[in-house]
Amino acid sequence: MSNGKSIIVDTSRCTGCRGCQVACKQWNGLPASPTTQTGTYQNPPDFNGCTYKVVRFADGRGEDGKPYWYFTSDMCRHCVEPPCLAGSSVEGGMIHDEATGAVVYTPKTKDDDFETAQSVCPYNVPRKNEESGAIVKCTMCIDRISNGMVPACVQSCPTGAMVFGDRDEILAEVERRVAELKKTHPKAQAVDADSVRVIFIVTDDPARYHDRLKA
Repeated sequence: MSNGKSIIVDTSRCTGCRGCQVACKQWNGLPASPTTQTGTYQNPPDFNGCTYKVVRFADGRGEDGKPYWYFTSDMCRHCVEPPCLAGSSVEGGMIHDEATGAVVYTPKTKDDDFETAQSVCPYNVPRKNEESGAIVKCTMCIDRISNGMVPACVQSCPTGAMVFGDRDEILAEVERRVAELKKTHPKAQAVDADSVRVIFIVTDDPARYHDRLKA
């Protein structure tokens, strides 16, 4: 496999506009999801069979007593060594694209075991489309990137929080951004950069980052 592609999600630049969330819906022709108020501006509250990307909102007060409002554009990480493929029992149901590294689920996943597919994902990403029965998630817009375009979510980002490109160049940009952030946020770091293609840059303890994604 080539070194493929990668995406930066720089949470220090995310304003919670949800442009990426809308762009994902529009490009993939996904319908709106009925939701309920859960006490946060985040909507919908989680991934579902027709929502592949969610901008997660978290607010509260830090250890210093200062309030924070934190946004994270959440999606499939397209793992370098995808555990979900090992959990699949259907030939051609889950594909690891050799050129880009994108992990793509096909309609054949309707014959796969959803509970297994979801349980082996360390980020709790896969969902089942109740209408088709297929297991679904972000495709990294493989149809776009295979034709020289950037993913729809990246194209829609107005602040540069999301960046797409060749993996080597993205890793270099991640290193540069983290070094710059550390000047004002000493705990800033990239999360799981060696093992995923969608790399999150966070400004505080990764444990808190993971807790927010589980909320």
